[in-house]
Amino acid sequence: MDISFQKSKVKRQTLKIIITGSKSETNRLLLLQALYPNITIENSSKSDDSDVMIKVLSDYAQSITNYPINVHHAGTAMRFLTAFFAIQEGEELVLTGSSRMEERPIKILVDALRQLGAAITYEKKEGFPPLRIKGKKLTKSKVKLEANVSSQYISALLLIAPKLENGLELLVEGPIASLPYIKMTLALLNEIGIETSFENNIIKVGQAKSVSAAQISVESDWSSASYFYSIVALAEIGTQITLSKFKKNSLQGDAILVEIYKDFGVKTVFNKNDSITISKIDMHNLQAVNYNLVNAPDIAQTIAVTCFGLGIACHLSGLHTLKIKETDRVEALKNELIKLGAIVSVTTNSLSIEQAHSLNANKRIATYQDHRMAMAFAPLALRTNLVIEEAGVVSKSYPSFWKDLKSVGFQTL
Repeated sequence: MDISFQKSKVKRQTLKIIITGSKSETNRLLLLQALYPNITIENSSKSDDSDVMIKVLSDYAQSITNYPINVHHAGTAMRFLTAFFAIQEGEELVLTGSSRMEERPIKILVDALRQLGAAITYEKKEGFPPLRIKGKKLTKSKVKLEANVSSQYISALLLIAPKLENGLELLVEGPIASLPYIKMTLALLNEIGIETSFENNIIKVGQAKSVSAAQISVESDWSSASYFYSIVALAEIGTQITLSKFKKNSLQGDAILVEIYKDFGVKTVFNKNDSITISKIDMHNLQAVNYNLVNAPDIAQTIAVTCFGLGIACHLSGLHTLKIKETDRVEALKNELIKLGAIVSVTTNSLSIEQAHSLNANKRIATYQDHRMAMAFAPLALRTNLVIEEAGVVSKSYPSFWKDLKSVGFQTL
C-alpha cells in the first residue's frame, strides 16, 4: 500500500494525539513479566514488535508454542528471546525471523551467552539467525562483550540476569552505544526490586528468585513523538500539537528531542496531566547543525529530514548501529534525500547534508521495509506532494500513524 500526499497544511488549533506506549520499555517489561508473572503492565505498546513478544511469550507460557518460533522483522524480540530461551531448562527450539532478520548479526550476544554456558548453534550462516537453542541452567556469572554494536545485546543479558543462579557481572568493552537504553533496562529492574550497579564499565545485577507484585505504567514512545516534532518544525509559527503521555524525567534516550528541536523553533511544555504541548515559535536564522546521536540513533532519520525540509545543513554522527537495523538506514536516507534534491555524503558512522534551497516535487519515497523511513519522510508533505511507498510498514511501531497525520491536517490524493 502506497500513500500519496498532496502538499498539506497543519491545522492551527491545538490538537491532541495519543501516542502508543514505548516499544523499548514494553518489550523489556514483557520479558520481565515472563520471568516474574506477578508484574502487570499498563499502556503497553501497540506495535508489531510488541505483539510478536506478547504472542511468543503467551504461547510459550501456555505450552502451545509452534516451532520454529518466527519473530519476523522484530529485532528486539530476536535478541531478548534468544537470552530468554537460553535459560529455559530442558527446552529445545529454533528461533528464526524474516529474510532481513537472517542478515542481522547476533554473534556478539550468542558468544556472551555461550560464555555463561548457554547451548546455542547456528542453523545457517555463522553469526546470524536462525538459532537452535537448548535451554539449560546457567551457573556462570561473569561475562564480557563489546558494547559498540547494539545496546540490545547488553539489555538481553541484563534482563535474564536475576534468574541466573549467581546473578551477573558484565564487563562492557569499548565505548557504549545507545547508553540510555542500558540505563532504561537497569531502571526497570530496579523498579521491580532487583539490585543493580553500573561503575567503570562493569554492570552487576543481583539474583532474585521472585519479586513483589508490581504494576508499571509504560511511558509513551519518544521515537514516535519525533515525527510530530518534525511536523511542528516544518509548520507555520503558532502551530500547536499536544501529545500524551510523557515524563520530564524519561528513561528514553530519544527524549533529547526536547533540546534538539529548540534549534528548529519547537517549544515543549510539560503539562500536569503527563501530556506535552509542542509549538512552533520564531526560529533563529540557523544555517547548520552538528549532532552526535550515539545515544539516540533512532531519531537520526527524523532530524535529517527536518533539516533538509528547513534548508539547514547538518552533520549527524554516532550512527554506526543504523547499518544493522531493518535496513542500512544511513544508505537508505542518502538514497531518498538525493531523490528530493539533497546533496548528501555518508560514512559508516555519519551523514552530512548540505544546505538546500529547493526540494524536488512529486517524488516517491522508498521505505525499504523500514517503519522509520516511512514516518521520517512523511512530514515533507508540508513542503511538497509526496508518495510514501509500502506505507503499511509503520505498523511495526506506530499502527495509527497515518490516521493521526490526517487528523492534524495532512491530505491524501
